[in-house]
Amino acid sequence: MRRTTRYPVEGANSLWHVYKTVPFWKVVKNFLVIQAARYTPFLTVKNWLYRTFLRMDIGEQTSFALMVMLDVMFPEKISVGRNSVIGYNTTILAHEYLIKEYRLGEVVIGDEVMVGANTTILPGVTIGDGAIVSAGTLVHKDVPPGAFAGGNPMQIIYTKEQLRERMDLEASE
Repeated sequence: MRRTTRYPVEGANSLWHVYKTVPFWKVVKNFLVIQAARYTPFLTVKNWLYRTFLRMDIGEQTSFALMVMLDVMFPEKISVGRNSVIGYNTTILAHEYLIKEYRLGEVVIGDEVMVGANTTILPGVTIGDGAIVSAGTLVHKDVPPGAFAGGNPMQIIYTKEQLRERMDLEASE
């Protein structure tokens, strides 16, 4: 189960209440910073923009590929560990606006994690250290450390132990 906090709303769907939940100018600033970072080819500049203007916790030598889309409203709820790779056109969300409620949740991506291209990471999940998430995955639950996960919906394809065993087998052949 994802770890999100629920906030019920009355009347119109929760997206109509958006500027009661997050200041308009914060969204404008975040949007401009995220769009600039999406297109810059300089990894150090991206990380600086994310740390400085979005208050994100980004580890050293972490790489965000071109076109990564971070949560525009709550990017400060996203943290990525050291030496991780976030693949092309990945979306990382820390919020969900639904009909009767909105939900917020931290997204924690560990050290040395590989997230494949075109992946969507939902709020309230943790991707453990050394995990691999294949391209095109919908991450709707936690990924254990060292595991290989993929699919829509996501499934654990190999645990850390199974992956190590498989690699040892291939190395001995």
